[in-house]
Amino acid sequence: MSIVIPRADATASAPSSPQPRRKKRFEPVAGPLRVVLLLIYAVPILFIVLTSLKQPGDVISSQSSFLFTPTLDAYTNVLSTSGLFVAMQQSLVIAAGTTALTLLVAIPAGYGLARVDSRITTIGLGLLIVLQMVPQTANVIPLYQIFGAWGLLDQNAGVIIADTALLIPFATLLLRPFFRAVPEALEEAASIDGASIPRTFWSIMLPIARNGVATTGTLVFLLSWGEFLYAVNFFLSPGNYPLSALLAQQVSAFGINWPGLMALGVITSIPILILFTFTYRLLREGLTLGAVK
Repeated sequence: MSIVIPRADATASAPSSPQPRRKKRFEPVAGPLRVVLLLIYAVPILFIVLTSLKQPGDVISSQSSFLFTPTLDAYTNVLSTSGLFVAMQQSLVIAAGTTALTLLVAIPAGYGLARVDSRITTIGLGLLIVLQMVPQTANVIPLYQIFGAWGLLDQNAGVIIADTALLIPFATLLLRPFFRAVPEALEEAASIDGASIPRTFWSIMLPIARNGVATTGTLVFLLSWGEFLYAVNFFLSPGNYPLSALLAQQVSAFGINWPGLMALGVITSIPILILFTFTYRLLREGLTLGAVK
């Protein structure tokens, strides 16, 4: 009795050939535009870093723009300043508090404006746009009087509330398109399964739109980290100033220490770079793709 061994299909057993990589096409508009934007942002950053590594005498010398002996004296002097870490702590508290309070209000507001289609929604969007256009300087005197009556002057809570009121319209308008991009079929399926509206929002809508929440939170943190006007007016003692106000104090009538100022600017930007490093992947991914098949 002979045993017949079936022959394997040559097509199935053969290893699949790798797909050829697509060659990137030259983009006549996007390519040069990227180069221009890179130069616009890279040249000032390079200038700041190089100036922070110079001696004060090398800054005003035209012959030492790129050829000079680097030194870390400016960073040593800045780090030895007693008010630097206090100002950094103040900036961190203000930025984190503003981001949390802004998202607490803007996320439900953006979701409501995304799911309710009526004349009230149109009016609400118009009011948010108008509030976004109000200059920050117009709010300083009224808020100063209000915070003075409430005892919030020279307190972090006063600056956090002021920054939150300023950034809520921006955050709400930014979050609304992310919630509108979430298919309504997901909410309908959750409703059929018996989920309530709050349960649907917290368990389905918010996790899917988390890239929008991360984007908005990052931008709010960035704007509140560099807040200057409210901090200068609502903090009565300079010892409570954040980093943005500490930078402004480096400019005086007796001259400017350019290496120290640039070194302080580099140190101030480090937390923002760390934030973008950890949130870049989440900001880049579109989590709503493929939600409905």
